[in-house]
Amino acid sequence: MMSPSTPSDLERSDLAREETPSVSDARCVPHWYVVRTRSRHEQVVRDQLIGREVETFLPLVERWSRWKDRRKKVAFPLFPGYCFARFPLVERLRVLNTVGVADLVGMCGRPEPVPDTEIEAIQLLAKTRLQYDPHPFLSEGMEVEVVRGPLAGVRGKLLRKDRMTRLVLAVTLIRQAAIVEVHPADVVHVGHP
Repeated sequence: MMSPSTPSDLERSDLAREETPSVSDARCVPHWYVVRTRSRHEQVVRDQLIGREVETFLPLVERWSRWKDRRKKVAFPLFPGYCFARFPLVERLRVLNTVGVADLVGMCGRPEPVPDTEIEAIQLLAKTRLQYDPHPFLSEGMEVEVVRGPLAGVRGKLLRKDRMTRLVLAVTLIRQAAIVEVHPADVVHVGHP
């Protein structure tokens, strides 16, 4: 017979669950994830996710497109084949069941969240009037922070080509980047934390 002051095994397991945050608690927190799309389905996926009330971000870049009879500015995805979505991991089936979605990008079959700072940097760039283009991901180069102008506070890799100074903003998980021209006086070198 158990004494009244000693909790049963079932009660102990309930207490342990209350004291330590469960894995499911972490899965209920929304994070940015990279959604890999079928070829040329980025905007379809974005629109469908918005319809499903999922926060999305699809950075676009405008380019001149030429047909036989005319030229027109057309918006293309900055990172072809990818769209960003912010949702709790427990709701991933709502995203994966969207037409045009191939899968979520991650490691070992598990979706990996994108750091908020990387998404915020690309969102800030997309809101500016600066001319930017896709750029190959760089793993080497000087890390800088923009101190003046519309991208103030954004960190990226500095790249010099000819007499131009350019800033590379990367999304590390998908090894994709964007490049934008900056004035050399507008950036300062930052050390790694």
